Amino acid sequence: MSWNGPTVVWAAIALLLFAAEALAPGAFMLWLGLAAAAVFVLVLAFPGVTVLAQVAAFVVLSFVSIQVYRTWFRKREPVSDRPLLNRRAEQLIGRVVALERGIVAGRGRVQIADAFWDVSGPELPAGALVRVVGADALLLHVEAAD
Repeated sequence: MSWNGPTVVWAAIALLLFAAEALAPGAFMLWLGLAAAAVFVLVLAFPGVTVLAQVAAFVVLSFVSIQVYRTWFRKREPVSDRPLLNRRAEQLIGRVVALERGIVAGRGRVQIADAFWDVSGPELPAGALVRVVGADALLLHVEAAD
């Protein structure tokens, strides 16, 4: 076992990938880092492995480790008790509000709390009550409230 050039390179790649995961967590770089660490151990144990074999081992181990994550760990993530927490527009679905500006040519405007929202829906005059039935980014889809 010797610390030759490829050994140091794989150790550095593994550490950089782990650092990238720590700075921008998302569980993706972690698995690539584990693959690089495995190649580091391989090169440390068998110093005569060619560079092509090292890269091939990294690619295969990266693919396998990501598939293991997707099949085993991703399914076990806890389900949120508040799935709409950061989806403000979707939280408004079902609310009935008055049109602040009537819907003309499919577009209008409502005020909900302290925010104004653009809406799309059927032609309706200002002041008509509408129900929010959908959301697309910052655009609410509405229909006449009965």
